[in-house]
Amino acid sequence: MRNLTAAMLVAGATMIAGQAVAADLPYYPPVIEIPDVDYGYSGSFYLRGSAGANLMWAHEVNHPTATPSRYAIDGFGYGYSVGVGAGFETGTGLRFDATYDYLGNNGMRATINDGGGPLVDGVHSLSLRSSVLLANAYYDFGFGDGYGAAGGAFGYVGAGAGIAFNDAVVTDPLGAESRSQNTSLAAAGMVGVGYDFGQVVADVGYRALYINRIENTTAAFPFSVDNNWVHEVRGTVRYRFN
Repeated sequence: MRNLTAAMLVAGATMIAGQAVAADLPYYPPVIEIPDVDYGYSGSFYLRGSAGANLMWAHEVNHPTATPSRYAIDGFGYGYSVGVGAGFETGTGLRFDATYDYLGNNGMRATINDGGGPLVDGVHSLSLRSSVLLANAYYDFGFGDGYGAAGGAFGYVGAGAGIAFNDAVVTDPLGAESRSQNTSLAAAGMVGVGYDFGQVVADVGYRALYINRIENTTAAFPFSVDNNWVHEVRGTVRYRFN
């Protein structure tokens, strides 16, 4: 009995002493680690370069001095484009840039038969060289966990408007060439996918480039081709300055 009583007294004294010591010790709250915030490249300027292949088509060509005056386009043109630009991205997915593209396309054609009129009957083909200036806006969106600096894979949509300076050469069935220059409204719609490496961003996409009119109004046999569509597959690399 004495041993039991002694043990209880020792245990009670130990508890009281432990509480007193604990009351004297400072309280340290648990450490909660907060991850660093990735602010991305908000407010970044960038330079860009692009290159691609294209296919051009329009509905018809108008020869006002021939009878009939309108002939269906019956062959696509094939070519390429290269371009450069500079822009700004907001860090919210929106970005804006201005681009210059040099576009080449050969082979779009129409078969002319004006019943003995002034035009040479047969296939007339178009060779086009255009300088295209566009102001563009895009929206980038991430896949999965969102999009930010070095954010991995992303998609984008965009649109642009501007002007095209066209240099066209029409070749008739006899090999004679007629050259013309004109200025036209231009516009574009873009969609694609890319990968964000941080300082460098690469993407591949489709661009539908619209050139309102290619024409020659000063030649002996004038022509115009309205509503030209250039379908392009392009690769682009952007370099950020942050």
